[in-house]
Amino acid sequence: MRVQGFGVDIGGSGIKGCLVDLDKGVLDGERLRIETPQPSLPKAVCEVVSRIVTSFGWTDRIGVTFPGVMKSGVAYTSANMDKSWIGTDLAASVAEHIPGTVQTLNDADAAGIAEMRYGAGRDQRGVVLMLTFGTGIGSALFIDGVLVPNTEFGHIQVDGEDGEKRASAAAREREDLGYPHWAKRVDHYLDVLEASVWPDLIIVGGGVSKKAEKWVPLLSTRTPVVPAELQNDAGIVGAALAAHEHIGQ
Repeated sequence: MRVQGFGVDIGGSGIKGCLVDLDKGVLDGERLRIETPQPSLPKAVCEVVSRIVTSFGWTDRIGVTFPGVMKSGVAYTSANMDKSWIGTDLAASVAEHIPGTVQTLNDADAAGIAEMRYGAGRDQRGVVLMLTFGTGIGSALFIDGVLVPNTEFGHIQVDGEDGEKRASAAAREREDLGYPHWAKRVDHYLDVLEASVWPDLIIVGGGVSKKAEKWVPLLSTRTPVVPAELQNDAGIVGAALAAHEHIGQ
């Protein structure tokens, strides 16, 4: 019998969700994406999550990602969402709007969980680092396949500022950088990060992973760098898997 789950990925610009085939690690049908309300207040965001879940007729447990540090359902940071999220119990708030129970986790952690189970990190031992390049830089760290949650490596200091300020995909677009120029910035960011973590493999995800051939071969880091295989579906898949197996925070 096929195992199904449901995942919702909350982002600063869009909220997307879908049924997930947990045997294969793929979306089970077309995902639904709704623009993130502006301002992205908790009540408005939770109502969008409810709309997405209800549209699929799903009544069982769901996984929900959030772009911030998550502990026991509560958001501790909110880099690209309204600051009123800090201290908000996301799990309890969403549960008020849907019939099932809720598992929450950091969005990059969810993407990493999916890649470790189904994608580029499958069967990888040692220290594996997943980095998602988008509005900021999300991170997920695994030691022999076990998640170390809420690492937030996008905020490590590189030349006196957060690494994501210069090396995120948003920075590339904002400054209209070509891939070779941007790759040098990513390289410098990874050099600083490698000196602290010494990973055995780095997986790069986010929307920019679709153009991996334009920049990943330009990197000169000592650690092997590979593009994510699930790309932008990784958050939804990882959220559904986390809910099914009670992984995360």
